[in-house]
Amino acid sequence: MSTAFDNVTVGRHTLRNRVVMAPMTRSRAHGPGASPTELMATYYAQRAGAGLIVTEGVQPSAIGQGYLATPGLHSAEQVAGWRRVTDAVHERNGVIFAQLMHVGRIAHPDNTGLAPVGASAVPAAGTIFTPTGPQEHPTPEPLDAEGIRATIADFVAAARNAVDAGFDGVELHGANGYLLHQFLSTNANRRDDEYGGDVAGRIRLVVEVATAVAEAIGADRVGLRISPANPFNDIVEDGHRETYLALVDALAPLGLAYLHVAEGADTEFTPVLRRRWSGVLILNPYTPDGWTGPEALKLIEGGDADLISYGALFLANPDLPRRLAEGGPFNAPDYTTAYGGDHKGYTDYPGLPDDQG
Repeated sequence: MSTAFDNVTVGRHTLRNRVVMAPMTRSRAHGPGASPTELMATYYAQRAGAGLIVTEGVQPSAIGQGYLATPGLHSAEQVAGWRRVTDAVHERNGVIFAQLMHVGRIAHPDNTGLAPVGASAVPAAGTIFTPTGPQEHPTPEPLDAEGIRATIADFVAAARNAVDAGFDGVELHGANGYLLHQFLSTNANRRDDEYGGDVAGRIRLVVEVATAVAEAIGADRVGLRISPANPFNDIVEDGHRETYLALVDALAPLGLAYLHVAEGADTEFTPVLRRRWSGVLILNPYTPDGWTGPEALKLIEGGDADLISYGALFLANPDLPRRLAEGGPFNAPDYTTAYGGDHKGYTDYPGLPDDQG
């Protein structure tokens, strides 16, 4: 029986424990051209005790950005900024993957100066925060064949930039209503070409992006995050089980480092995916009334997952693996400081005595 504090091999890396820092947008990329800062380096280094850190969503291109002050990986200054982060994490013997997140239609020109793109000309319900306050999501421009090729190339270039910046790998964000998830869905994707319609069409872009990135940097440095039936950002997925089983079957020959499942309300589907996916599975358990707690580690002992990812508790507890091993205590996250700002609610959460981060 494996425990959360046993080593585990993920791709080309042997991780010291099975506690993963989940990706969390923090909107503090205040460096030149949406590049990381020294404060971000401190934040990630404080959490290097994780078996694996997955960064906040990083846009692979300028048009892939949605929110204010999120970092990119498509310029030399961004690569240099991330190098400070990865160096700081590696100095503490951590392993860190960059999450590549193209937001697609979850964007606004007031934030980026660019019109958003998507699978189809279907705006997401709801609003997005801009410098002038919340605004409704605009109708995206559907990606044509040339745009799809360019988007795949952007993911590949960002993955190569990640390696140049010292990252140990990348996670492709195919969840939470962003571009790749939009193509998987049945409401945001209304295409009638080879990238829409039936299941084979809707999974095509995800498979092509994963294949291209794996070929560029090695499949053992590539993970994928999915969130089956997650309605976040106005997503509908009719027949989601058929979609995701087809997706994992199509990805299986690539030999990716891991599949990261952000579990939704259909918790009975997770064991089905677990049996179908032969590789490493990271699970972010469904916790609609709170955040993932120490009890989730039993899922590793029971064989339901190989690793467990933590969001809120890792935000507030830089030394979370130690706290989990010792049974706490746990700092509570302050969500009023989650997005934007300075060190408050970011790098000032205290560690346990003699381990102040």
